[in-house]
Amino acid sequence: MTAWIARMGIGLALMLAAALLWIWLRQERLLFFPEPLPPAHRFDFGADVQELQIAVPGGATLSALHLRHSEPKGLVFFLHGNGGNLQSWFVTADFYRRAGYDLVMPDYRGYGKSGGSIESEAQLRADVRAAWDAVAPRYAGKRRVIVGRSLGTALAAELAVQVQADQLVLISPYVRMVDLMRLHFPLLPTWLLRYPLDTVGSLQHWQGPLLLIHGERDELIPASHSEQLRRLVPQSRLSLIPGAGHNDLQAFDQYLQAVKQALP
Repeated sequence: MTAWIARMGIGLALMLAAALLWIWLRQERLLFFPEPLPPAHRFDFGADVQELQIAVPGGATLSALHLRHSEPKGLVFFLHGNGGNLQSWFVTADFYRRAGYDLVMPDYRGYGKSGGSIESEAQLRADVRAAWDAVAPRYAGKRRVIVGRSLGTALAAELAVQVQADQLVLISPYVRMVDLMRLHFPLLPTWLLRYPLDTVGSLQHWQGPLLLIHGERDELIPASHSEQLRRLVPQSRLSLIPGAGHNDLQAFDQYLQAVKQALP
C-alpha cells in the first residue's frame, strides 16, 4: 500500500509539473485570442482609410489601418485589446473623422492579416515601436496621442514614455498583468507569467497628461485598477462609465465623450 501511495504521489507530481510546463510554454493561448483574416480580405472603412504593411523584426509583417485627413490636427495611435482583429476594432473611424485626427491602428502578430505569432513580451513591444516609427515621422510638429485599450494599455504606456507623446489615453487599463493573474487564476504560481506587462512601472516615468477611462461594471479588469493608477499619477484624470462593462464600452455615449477630452 505504501509503495502504491508513493507511485500515486509521483504520478500526480509529474502531472502537475507537466501542466505547469505547458502553461509556461504555451501561455500565449491564455493571453491572446487572435482572429486571423485571409490574405485576400479587403477592409472597407472608406476611401480615406489605407491598409499598411509594416515590416517588423524577424521578417514578419504587421497589418495596420490608417485613416488620413488632408490636413490633420494630429495622430491617434491606437493599440487594441487581446481579441479579434482590425475588422472588429476599427469601428470608430467616423468619430476621428469628425475630430480631425488621423488614426493608425496595427494588428499584433497573428491577428487579422498580420503574419507570425506572438512569442514574447520583448517581441510584442518591439513590434509596437516599429509600427509607431513607420508612421510617426510624418506628424512632426503635430499633436501625437497614444491610446491603449485593455491588453494595449501597458504597451501604450511604455511607448508614450519612449517617444514623449503629447497625450496618453488608457481605456480599461490594468496595473500589472500579475494582478489579473492573481484575480482570475489564483491557484497558479505567479512565477509562471512570462508577460509581466507592467503598466504602472511605465507610468512612473510619464510626465504628460493621462486620461483613464473605465467601465464601472468591468469584471475582467476591475475599475479599481484605473483608480489605483489615478492615485499614482497626479496629473491624471479618470472617467468612470456608469453601467459599462469591459467589452461594451463603445456602446455608451460617455465613452467617446471622454476620448474627445484628449483631442482638442
